[in-house]
Amino acid sequence: MKQKLQIEVCLTPAVFEKYQNPDSNVVVIDILRATSAICTAFMNGVDTLIPVRTLDEAKAMKEQGYLVAAERDGLVKDFADFGNSPFNFSKERVQGNTIVYSTTNGTNAIQMADTCNAVLIGSFLNLSALEQYLVKNNRDVVLLCAAWKDKFNLEDTVFAGALAARLLSHANFSTICDSTHASVDLWNIAKKDLVGYMEKSAQRERLRKNNLDDVIPYCHTLDLTDTIPFLKDGKLILLT
Repeated sequence: MKQKLQIEVCLTPAVFEKYQNPDSNVVVIDILRATSAICTAFMNGVDTLIPVRTLDEAKAMKEQGYLVAAERDGLVKDFADFGNSPFNFSKERVQGNTIVYSTTNGTNAIQMADTCNAVLIGSFLNLSALEQYLVKNNRDVVLLCAAWKDKFNLEDTVFAGALAARLLSHANFSTICDSTHASVDLWNIAKKDLVGYMEKSAQRERLRKNNLDDVIPYCHTLDLTDTIPFLKDGKLILLT
C-alpha cells in the first residue's frame, strides 16, 4: 500500500527545527497581517517582495532606493514607505514594483522555512488555490504558524486547521500529528463565526489599541485570489 502524504502543523517558529524536512512543502501563515498583506500585494500586481528579518536590513535597502514596508508591534517604522496592513498594498502603490518587507513575525518565519523544498504564503484569501496546489504537488506538508514572538496564537492556528481539514479530505493525505488534529478541531469551532471568534484573539486587541483593526474581516475572507506567492532565491515571487 502506498504511504500517504503527511500533514504537520508547527504552532510556533520556536519549535520549527522539530518539523524541518528538506522534502516538505512549507506554508507560512501570519493571518494578522503579514501573509494576508503579501497575498494582497500579489493580487494587486506587485512584482517582487524581498523579506528581511531586521529593521537595519530594511533601512539599508531603503537607502539603496527600494520601497520599504516595515513594522514592529503593528506600528509603521518612521523610515518606511508603508506598513503591514493589506490595505496599504493597493494596486496604485504596488503594481510592477519591488518592495522590501520586514514584520514582527511573518518575515522571520518565511526565512526560517527556506531550508525546505518550497515555501508558500498562506492566507484565507488564497485558501482554495493552496489546497489545489498542495494536492497536485504530492509532497508532505508543514503548516508553519508565524505566531506572536514565538508564542501560540489563535488566528494562525485556525487557518492551519482550515487548510489541514481540506487536505485531509483528499485520499492521498493523512496525519499522525497532534497539533494538526488540534488545529482542525479549533477550525471546526471557529468556522461558524470566524470574525466573531477572532474577537478573543490577542492580536485582535493589539490592533484595536492602535486603530488598525479595520482589516479583521478582510483577513478572514475566503478565496479572494488564486495567486500563491512563493520564495525563490530569497525573494517572494508569484507561483506560475
